[in-house]
Amino acid sequence: MHVCISGANGISRSIVVTTLSGRMATSGDRGFEVVEELRDVKATMPSDVAKYLGEFVGTYLLVLTVGCNVLTGSPEWAVTSIACTLMVSIYALAGVSGANFNPAVSFALSLVKVGGKPVLAMNEALIYICVQLLAGILAGLTYGVTLWKVFNLAPTPGFEWYQAGLAELLYTFMLVFVVLNHACAQKGNQHFGLAIGFVVVAGGYGAGHISGGCFNPAVAFGIDVSSAGIGFGWCFVYTIFELAGAALAAALFRIVRPETPAVSLPIVRPATLCSEFLGTFMLVLTVGLNVIAGSKAPAFSIAAALMCMIYALGDVSGAHFNPAVSLAIALTNQTKQDVSKFKLKNCPAYMGVQFAGGICAGFVYVFLEAGKSFPLGPAKSYGWAHVAAAEIIFTFLLSYVVLCVATTKTSLKHFYGLAIGSCVTAGGYAIGSVSGGSLNPAVSFGIAFGHVVNGGGIVNATIYMVFEFVGAFLAYILFAQTHSEEVKSQPAN
Repeated sequence: MHVCISGANGISRSIVVTTLSGRMATSGDRGFEVVEELRDVKATMPSDVAKYLGEFVGTYLLVLTVGCNVLTGSPEWAVTSIACTLMVSIYALAGVSGANFNPAVSFALSLVKVGGKPVLAMNEALIYICVQLLAGILAGLTYGVTLWKVFNLAPTPGFEWYQAGLAELLYTFMLVFVVLNHACAQKGNQHFGLAIGFVVVAGGYGAGHISGGCFNPAVAFGIDVSSAGIGFGWCFVYTIFELAGAALAAALFRIVRPETPAVSLPIVRPATLCSEFLGTFMLVLTVGLNVIAGSKAPAFSIAAALMCMIYALGDVSGAHFNPAVSLAIALTNQTKQDVSKFKLKNCPAYMGVQFAGGICAGFVYVFLEAGKSFPLGPAKSYGWAHVAAAEIIFTFLLSYVVLCVATTKTSLKHFYGLAIGSCVTAGGYAIGSVSGGSLNPAVSFGIAFGHVVNGGGIVNATIYMVFEFVGAFLAYILFAQTHSEEVKSQPAN
């Protein structure tokens, strides 16, 4: 008998009660023990009141933090503050209510089935949504009364409703998609709160200047109701786009994680290619939005986007999201006899969807930014020699860290995404003012194609790609020396 109590953000508690022979215990052998163990499980299950209270508290704190930061917080750290509130609340309350704190998340969980049943029953999801909306509204009223000022919910001046709506849809999709991959497919991990919370870092710094960066109907209602005296109604528009993003996340979750996967799956398949496209798309989208907006924390936001998508999809495709990384991994695995390893023959398919994801993202961020784009090339006071050194060295760092933390027998279990994403923080701030800190051919071509609409070309992207592939090759060479036992040929399992 398997009794499982699962939290919506990846926490699950279970107890398996069987006899040594494998059959269910009866009153003739372990019946009393079974009853006692089941009583213990039932006793640890959170009550409905506890679950709804958990959702209320988490959502209330989130929306209150949003309001206080917008009205009084630091422009550099406001988004990080909001993301940290979400993260710590998830870690605190995931075992109680599942830590949704977002009607879009609860809606998506009601759409996704695991074992033939919705992760969250529709009637339960409706109660969660009502509690979350109530908490959001009360939080909005709280910061309004406490600070005696409010702010309105609306697209930022200079942007249209459809641009704000698309921004909300895309980053709500990202948030919900990360939740689904942790709640429904990755049991037992410890990075779920970090991965989910830091989607706010990616989207807040990236798209906040377009829509305000709600990504949550409870946030939208909390802001809109509290400022009803100066305008009301945008919460309904935002909610429609946010729920659409949640529905898209549920649909794509089923593509990357089919309910009935084959017993033996090849590395290149629809699920892995979709995974690589989505991860690269969200990465390049975040790059473009941060750069055009003049974000206060561009490299941090871009690193967060990479980290969150790695944690969501690492066990699906390997989460390369970078042709240079794919090359480094393929070279490392080429001598191994294990057919399950990513090899050079797999690179064309992976690289093709990575480039496609980057180019599509380039066009999307130009649309969101009302036609604005930016060129790829050396910054002022620097030349191509500086660009070559910068891109080679920090693409080497990124690729080498990937090889070390994600491809070895002692790969990191929980912190591989943080380690890899932090390479972008390191490189972005270190050489961003020299070369732009692309470190990724898909990013380079995404930027170049985005700028084509304003008269740009792709020559510079081709040069960047050469530098980035050189960095990946050097990472393979050094890895072969420092981890020779990982590179040498191994028999198939």
